[in-house]
Amino acid sequence: MKTEHTKLFTGSNIIVNGLKNLLETEGISSIIKDKFESARLGGFGENRSSVEVHVLNSDLEKAKIIVENYKEKINS
Repeated sequence: MKTEHTKLFTGSNIIVNGLKNLLETEGISSIIKDKFESARLGGFGENRSSVEVHVLNSDLEKAKIIVENYKEKINS
């Protein structure tokens, strides 16, 4: 059985880790794809804000609410 994930958010490593912690607090597991670190290790350049958070499709709606609240908090 294949599990489907959807990209929820893209940002810097620090912001993404804060979001990951909030999601875990709400019982939502996530996958982090750090394109910046992968590019750095491969000797390529990449934007520092290219760290992605992916969640299960079944958790997507609940996770979107958490992201919106998190964005408001970090942008205030």
